[in-house]
Amino acid sequence: MQPRNMSMSGVVDLAAVKAAQEAKTKAEQARAETARHGGAGAVSPADLVIDVDEAGFERDVLQRSAEVPVVIDFWAEWCQPCKQLSPVLERLAVEYSGRFLLAKIDVDANQMLMQQFGVQGIPAVFAVVAGQALPLFQGAAPEQQIRETLDQLVQVAEQRFGLTGLVVDPDAEPGAQPEPAVPAGPYDALLEAAVQALDAGDFGGAVQAYKNVLGDDPGNSEAKLGLAQAELLQRVQGMDPQAVRRDAAEKPADAEAQIAAADLDLVGGHVEDAFGRLIETVQRTAGDDRDAVRRRLLELFEVVGIDDPRVVGARRALARALF
Repeated sequence: MQPRNMSMSGVVDLAAVKAAQEAKTKAEQARAETARHGGAGAVSPADLVIDVDEAGFERDVLQRSAEVPVVIDFWAEWCQPCKQLSPVLERLAVEYSGRFLLAKIDVDANQMLMQQFGVQGIPAVFAVVAGQALPLFQGAAPEQQIRETLDQLVQVAEQRFGLTGLVVDPDAEPGAQPEPAVPAGPYDALLEAAVQALDAGDFGGAVQAYKNVLGDDPGNSEAKLGLAQAELLQRVQGMDPQAVRRDAAEKPADAEAQIAAADLDLVGGHVEDAFGRLIETVQRTAGDDRDAVRRRLLELFEVVGIDDPRVVGARRALARALF
């Protein structure tokens, strides 16, 4: 079976690619505006964790969320689980090196913010991306699950809004006024070459063209979406569909078998089947196998388009499976 004859109907939406690129452009414009006020560019690792109160919420959370995902840690001094969770989040904020900003809110001193977010108990962790709030988890979750949630958050921020985070300089002075970042690009010629390679069935060439863009501009939304599509088509190119599906049926808990079958499901236009298969496999597996399945699922989300209702529903199901 030739991959170019497989149905991609409902899988890769060129309008979603365009929308993602437009979102990235808007995010870059927001960052440029912030830069004119001295807020973009390199920051110190110490600036990745901030204390936020009601007076500074709009400036420190809402406005900053136009350039970087802001993770909010609702905590209190008397809360023992908070004392377990907060150091983990602070360490991960530094480790993720600017991919998200951690805002710590003391609920005793900021009751109004607690009510606005509908916090019922602490610790509670939310995120704000481009001004939009979403709950992440409640309680002192295991670090691996926290990492998985943060990985999803970072990917959504990049795909949907083009937010590639902050530039971190270990030598920067905490609180210093950084130099504005210079936007990368343009990449019209490389992106056009990638599309032409896809149309010609040269999936390897398309993969390389998209990687060339991402090597210089890791947050380029159009290239990320295109690369996910090209890699999917390249993966299924040499598959024996009957053998793959037989293997998946015989080995329901085998991560590699289910990942291969999910790729075929998606290329065949069976989006819900692909997502459901991998979510069930997440529930059946653990450790490296589970992480491999989760990562492939996130890649397939990227192929379909982050705004697709099927992706929205599957993302919720994945969160339930992880926690």
